Amino acid sequence: MRGPHDLGGLDFGPIDPDEHPLTFWEKQIDAIRAVIGAKKIVSTHENRRTIEQLGHDVYDTLNYYERWTAALQRQMIDKGILTQDEIDQRVAEVRQRLLETGEMEVP
Repeated sequence: MRGPHDLGGLDFGPIDPDEHPLTFWEKQIDAIRAVIGAKKIVSTHENRRTIEQLGHDVYDTLNYYERWTAALQRQMIDKGILTQDEIDQRVAEVRQRLLETGEMEVP
């Protein structure tokens, strides 16, 4: 059975090889992954496995760094470093701050 990441041989059309500038939050998640990797909290293999376990529905709706973020959230909960409630509270605080400053648009 193919995992959501296993697209070899499937027809999805051409691949856009152009690089895009990273957003601030993409740079942040990249830095966080580097730090937790250097501190041996989560290995590259654990990260890949967690991303692959997101399942087709989730994997297909998230972009590259969103997958990293979802995997990191799961890993921090699984390792007892953070709870879902702590993550939810912090997300709500950041969302509120961004709404107040106009940095976040709500659809």
